[in-house]
Amino acid sequence: MNPNVLTTKKTVLMIVAIFAVSLNMRPAITSIGPLLETIRAQLVLSNAQVSMLTALPVICMGVFASLAPVLNRRFGLNATMILMVAIIGVMTALREFIPTYTMLLVSSIGVGIAIAIAGPLLSAMIKQNFPHRAGPVIGIYSFGLGAGATVSTGLSAYLYELTGSYSFALSIWAVLAFVGIAAWLASGNDGLIVRQHGGSPSIEEMSEVRSPWKNGKAWLFLLFFGLQSAAFFSIVIWLAPIAMSKGMTMVQAGTLVSLMTAVQIVLNITIPLMMERYPGRKMWLLFILLIGLVAVVLFGTGHIPLLWVGALLMGVPLGGMFPIALVLPLDETENAAETNSWTAMMQTGGYIIGGILPLVIGVLYDTTENHQVTIALFGLLFLGMVFLAILIGDKKE
Repeated sequence: MNPNVLTTKKTVLMIVAIFAVSLNMRPAITSIGPLLETIRAQLVLSNAQVSMLTALPVICMGVFASLAPVLNRRFGLNATMILMVAIIGVMTALREFIPTYTMLLVSSIGVGIAIAIAGPLLSAMIKQNFPHRAGPVIGIYSFGLGAGATVSTGLSAYLYELTGSYSFALSIWAVLAFVGIAAWLASGNDGLIVRQHGGSPSIEEMSEVRSPWKNGKAWLFLLFFGLQSAAFFSIVIWLAPIAMSKGMTMVQAGTLVSLMTAVQIVLNITIPLMMERYPGRKMWLLFILLIGLVAVVLFGTGHIPLLWVGALLMGVPLGGMFPIALVLPLDETENAAETNSWTAMMQTGGYIIGGILPLVIGVLYDTTENHQVTIALFGLLFLGMVFLAILIGDKKE
């Protein structure tokens, strides 16, 4: 089969498979947010310790991304993707059968490694098979990530209230792995290959590309991707504890985060489509980032009605930043090898940055016991991204 020639049916099945697999890439992390205080109390942990459960998988997403091309060469796209989704499912399910802090850490690391490998391969598959519609398909990929986050944050607290078991509320999301594997097999993607996407270019290709490590624009992309990752994971994980500290119940706080991520998933797919019709990435970035700053101010008031408004507004930047960040290297590079190199650098460094901040928040909260400090950090993140958006500017012609 020629991977560049796709029938309509094949295209639809492939998009469904991308969506189903992407559903698995957030719940093992985001489901922890509404249950953060419960886990901390029942396992007698510090906030720094419980923050490790969300920091480690994100850091792994950066550190282990380089394994994607290695496993792709060794086992192929099909086997690698099925294996990674299965690992996510098994690691998530083990949280029910071995409900200890050590297992939570081990499962977080395992999930992070699997996402680190599957994510770049999915991005490469999109770029290779949808070269002229990469933006909208990346929007669908982002939509799947957001949908997984929304469902897991919204229902985890309810599941805990129903069962009294945080381990069940965390492990139930393993069922999404069955959905992902079934959709992938149904799409018949065993005929597809990925040619070194998501990894470093070969020696021959290196002579034809600009090294991202020596390019100032690539470093700006890395920093922006890192700050947007840090913002997403920090806000999704810590907004529920912040809301509970202001007087909300666990279920209300979980619903608050779910509302925010519901707005996010709509923006995940609509912003890439709007940017195709109305280009100008600096304008879009500054617009959504300023909305984020308004939301942070509303969080800082501590008034519950304003928290709901702030959550609605915060869904806008959380939904728009990720798909915009993903297309930055596509806009600035000259060929596929260069795109791969820039993307690998951006995501490796960016996810490491993105994983560190939730841990920093946990440490600071242990020290200050004041979530106003957490909210101030949110504000600094958005100010930093505004500065970077100005420096990044618009797509080169």
